[in-house]
Amino acid sequence: MRRLIVFNSVSLDGYFVDQNGDMSWAHVRDRDGDFNEFVQGNAKGGGELLFGRITYDLMAGYWPTPLALKNDPVVAEGMNSLPKVVFSRTMEKASWSNTRLVKGDPAGEVRKMKSAPGKDMVILGSGTIISQLAQEGLIDEYQVVVIPVILGKGRTMFDGVKGKLTLTLTKSRVFGSGNVFLCYQPKQT
Repeated sequence: MRRLIVFNSVSLDGYFVDQNGDMSWAHVRDRDGDFNEFVQGNAKGGGELLFGRITYDLMAGYWPTPLALKNDPVVAEGMNSLPKVVFSRTMEKASWSNTRLVKGDPAGEVRKMKSAPGKDMVILGSGTIISQLAQEGLIDEYQVVVIPVILGKGRTMFDGVKGKLTLTLTKSRVFGSGNVFLCYQPKQT
């Protein structure tokens, strides 16, 4: 069975986007070679990328551009070549390469995808989708990079979760920049 993994950066005060929906603060990597290698290694990991419409629009607006190919060619190559799914009730079509648009129920679609053969799936950004799938018990692993910045206001990737989710730490890593990678899995009850 395919696994569903969340990979997101969060501020020290727990936000994955600031009060304006911006997440560029999480992508300053020029100070830490180890962290850059870690991000590039993740981009080469393969699998299928899942997005909500807002994150999809941000990613599709950047990764296929010459600037992305110049600034981060390894990550850009992975982002552009991997298969992608965007969940949206309002989009008419998805134009970024290798993207499939799903207009229906995200939880129902992910259940089907998890039972199909293939590589693991990764959600980037997409807090609304994360909160929906977390409540349904469909997320197998939460990979979070804590960035040493305090935003003061913003949105967590779990806005809308109605019940407690208990997790178990399975891995961690500290980088020279102060970024901390934390990996959690849902606690088995």
